Amino acid sequence: MARYTGPVCRLCRREGTKLFLKGERCMTGKCAIDRRSTAPGQHGAANKKTREYGMQMREKQKTKRYYGLLEKQFRNYFAEADRREGMTGENLLKLLETRLDNVVYRMGMAESRKEARQLVLHAHFQLNGKKVNIPSMLVKVGDVITVAPTSKDTAKFKELIEGIDSKFSPKWLEVNRENISAKVIALPEREDIDFPFEEQLIVELYSK
Repeated sequence: MARYTGPVCRLCRREGTKLFLKGERCMTGKCAIDRRSTAPGQHGAANKKTREYGMQMREKQKTKRYYGLLEKQFRNYFAEADRREGMTGENLLKLLETRLDNVVYRMGMAESRKEARQLVLHAHFQLNGKKVNIPSMLVKVGDVITVAPTSKDTAKFKELIEGIDSKFSPKWLEVNRENISAKVIALPEREDIDFPFEEQLIVELYSK
């Protein structure tokens, strides 16, 4: 499947904000935004007037890149959010938050969503006791995500488990640090999503 393979720091610079695509590196002085906050390219530093459409497009691109999705995937999530009851923008963010790769990242078992997606693809996790390898799978209330027993003793997971206490977990996830598992105790609400999205701009873009 197609996937962006270029320098991810360029994506943060293009959107003008940290998208936390490189995990801990984004919290250090090596972060590209801290070193050079202008957009990439020859004319990145030029002052450009942003019109309404441009603002809507940038918000869509920012959200899509934050969660690591392709355009078709993102459109499908928007269509599903639009079909559901409630506010479309909030529904969209809730759907994206309940993707399995995002849940793995939120429980502290990956340094970034990209890494979480790769770990899920290689079947390092179980959902309700069964191995899964589909990062886009949506979790439900009551679902339990655990590290596969055969993966716990690998060097990578030993490193992740050692640092899990320093990771912040959302209140809709009940993380058991002894068993290295997480239970979905509620669906995320809009106030649980701490990144500054302006989802109404995305709704306006797709409503044209």
